[in-house]
Amino acid sequence: MDINSKNIDMADALGERYLAYALSTITSRSLPDARDGLKPVHRRLLFAMRQLRLNPDQGFKKCARVVGDVIGKYHPHGDTAVYDAMVRLAQEFSVRYPLVEGQGNFGNVDGDSAAAMRYTEARLTEYALAMLEGIDEDAVDFRENYDGTEQEPVLLPCSVPNLLANGAAGIAVGMATSIPPHNLDEVCSALLHLIKHPNASIEKLIQIIPGPDFPTGGVLVETGDNIKTAYSSGRGGFRLRARWEEEKLQRGKWQIVVKEIPYQVQKSRLIEKIAELMYERKLPMLEDIRDESTADIRLILTPRSRSIEPKTFMEAIFQYTDLETRIGLNMNVLDAGTVPRVLNLREILQSFLNHRHDVLVRRSNFRLIKIEDRLQKLAGYMIVFLNLEAIIAIIREEDNPKPQLMERWKLSEVQAEAILNMRLRSLRRLEEITIRDEIAKLKLEQNLIEEILENESLRWKRVGEEIRKVRESFGKKTDLGKRRTSISEAPIASCLNFTPMIECEPITVIFSQKGWIRSSKGHQNDFSNVRFKDGDNGRFILNAHTTDKLLLLGTNGRFYTITCDKLSSGRGHGEPLKLMIDLGNEHDIVAALVFEPDSKLVVASSDGRGFIVAQSDTIAQTRNGKQVLNITGTVEAQACSIVQGDTLAVVGDNHKLIVFPISELPEMSRGRGVKLQSYKNGGLSDIQVFSREKGIRWKSGERTRTESDLRLYFGKRAQAGRIAPRGFPRSNKFGRLD
Repeated sequence: MDINSKNIDMADALGERYLAYALSTITSRSLPDARDGLKPVHRRLLFAMRQLRLNPDQGFKKCARVVGDVIGKYHPHGDTAVYDAMVRLAQEFSVRYPLVEGQGNFGNVDGDSAAAMRYTEARLTEYALAMLEGIDEDAVDFRENYDGTEQEPVLLPCSVPNLLANGAAGIAVGMATSIPPHNLDEVCSALLHLIKHPNASIEKLIQIIPGPDFPTGGVLVETGDNIKTAYSSGRGGFRLRARWEEEKLQRGKWQIVVKEIPYQVQKSRLIEKIAELMYERKLPMLEDIRDESTADIRLILTPRSRSIEPKTFMEAIFQYTDLETRIGLNMNVLDAGTVPRVLNLREILQSFLNHRHDVLVRRSNFRLIKIEDRLQKLAGYMIVFLNLEAIIAIIREEDNPKPQLMERWKLSEVQAEAILNMRLRSLRRLEEITIRDEIAKLKLEQNLIEEILENESLRWKRVGEEIRKVRESFGKKTDLGKRRTSISEAPIASCLNFTPMIECEPITVIFSQKGWIRSSKGHQNDFSNVRFKDGDNGRFILNAHTTDKLLLLGTNGRFYTITCDKLSSGRGHGEPLKLMIDLGNEHDIVAALVFEPDSKLVVASSDGRGFIVAQSDTIAQTRNGKQVLNITGTVEAQACSIVQGDTLAVVGDNHKLIVFPISELPEMSRGRGVKLQSYKNGGLSDIQVFSREKGIRWKSGERTRTESDLRLYFGKRAQAGRIAPRGFPRSNKFGRLD
């Protein structure tokens, strides 16, 4: 054993190394900086292209050359990842304001990938130059690259608010970011307002920036409250729809023309998905879809019937296809370049303003140093002008003229060096008036810069002027800056729950013991012809229609809702139920039934408590379900029965049965309910609502038995009851009776 080795706890070693990996991923790969809105790979790409002098007025260079410089000097990662990042910066349908101008095949909105890097060429755009403006004037810090042979910028000066203008997306370890692109003109207006009113409210800023502006256009249909909540908290989302119009045809016919599709939706995949839905008969109102796109998008949707309203037709299409998508908002960024934090809209804007203020101060100080150096040299040139013959004589006669010049005319070392390094051709330009004019201009500029550095209000005024300049270059008056995404009112609730266009067909819904669910065509009432996976069996079987909804009660007291048209069909085993709803592994399904809007249920927990609830109050709008039966500790939801009668029968684990009028139960939308039956040991096993005239029924093997003489079992709610009638199942379950 090595004497220098030592024992380390495995958990501590893994934790330490994984933490280092996580921090590296968060700070050096996945999250953008709040100031320039770039990740390291994008920053290094732009800087490397600038070093190659790929300015907009210069020629293109092969992308392979750029990628080689990036991975060789600054970014020691795979060339594919770097090239993919470069391609995205050049795609007009991916970024709102492209940073790279590409020449060649850089992919398309259909999802086709770009050509290999050896075939494509690129250079910077004017927008990218604006992000690099002042980088040679000590505007930002530089650091050594990975091998210490080069210097790279920590961030870019970034005169444009790129984080909001182009957005960002990334997944790190334990966190992610998703910021949609916005209109640069609106962002600049909000920045100017924030300079003038540092305490401006989020509501006011939202009036200036009403929502994202996507490169592919579309229509934003989100409520004002949701937009406000998203921008105030830094988390939320926006609903984006395709832009469409009705096109009249002959004989009263019409068709829908889709001209813009949502952001990051691949057109080819969108058409394939719609075709699949048509094949599965989930879009019976749609007869055909055609792609007539050229340079502009043109998708033709043909309705099956001209009697349907175009708006109603499109509401159904939006609900079931990616012609409507939800764009997430998670403004999780590196604040000040080091700490990941979720910022709201005002904090994002303020972070950019603070960065521009710092850049202004640094560039001003850099310019002051340059002015002082130039003034010093000009003073030396004046001495040369006044003593030209004597200086030339010293330079010709002395072996080391520098000390002589410095001693005779009291020159500084900088002035002496400037005189000695002066070219002969410069002597003809040594005119006193010219030198004095330049000195006067430089001193005026020097005084102005010093005044700006001493006065904060003047600095913010200068920052505002720079922002106005950016808005003039890339604002709404330019073709690039015009708003592309329009903002519309959110659709009404009736449109959101639009389902009438689903074709109504009879199906059988089959649940297995191990939690698999599927549907088969037609109605059936037994499992005799149904096959399951090895070791699995049938649990619930329900007759329904494709237009129905299923209600599922979990042991956690939550009701879950599934629409029947979304169930997998065919000869397979279906799919796991827990992929369709958010039901924890520690919980199970207690009951399953077809939703009936005007019907009611009795729900009961294992401790013998329950109440009546309307089925309409159990519908869940999300995968997480809706809490109806409150439970605590080890108590679970135990039973559920449809209210089809006037009497309730309750049987416990102790095989005792109590019967009482259902009118003794309260009707609630949520709660624990009242006590149904008392137990010394055990708890509630099952319940059944029945008609007193018809009697109680239970399943015994393949037979259904009925007991109408229930005088011994009638009592008051919450009593213990009596031992169940002879022949009642030892499982203490009434069984499936339909």
